[in-house]
Amino acid sequence: MKTVNACFQARSDLQKEWYVVDATDKVLGRLATRIATVLMGKHKPTYTPHVDTGDFVIVLNAGAVRVTGRKREEIVYESYSGYPGGHKIVPFERVAQRHPERIIEEAVRRMLPKSALGSRMLKKLKMYRGADHPHQAQTPTPMPL
Repeated sequence: MKTVNACFQARSDLQKEWYVVDATDKVLGRLATRIATVLMGKHKPTYTPHVDTGDFVIVLNAGAVRVTGRKREEIVYESYSGYPGGHKIVPFERVAQRHPERIIEEAVRRMLPKSALGSRMLKKLKMYRGADHPHQAQTPTPMPL
């Protein structure tokens, strides 16, 4: 009987890359899926579910993301504080006007693991409304979509 010799990379051997993506006229769900895949590290052959093998992602022009169909009218963001009367419902349009980067962030967050590892992965997502970002020193490469 053959045995499998599983070899995991040490945390010090992991190479974290930086990717940049322009969200202008990109469909929200398809963009969020690709970003979540890169944050988790599933695009690498060294992917391990319990290790943070993902890369950093910089999203530019987060407010220019596109949604298809009637989602602009139908999507709502809900939160509950735990107190009576603390149930808040905010429509997509209001979030798009006030905090457009939260739209992509919420979509990506819901695609990541619901654990401490998922929280660590989400911290590698950098969102900006405009085309400028302060991460030039990391020399980000354009992310293939």
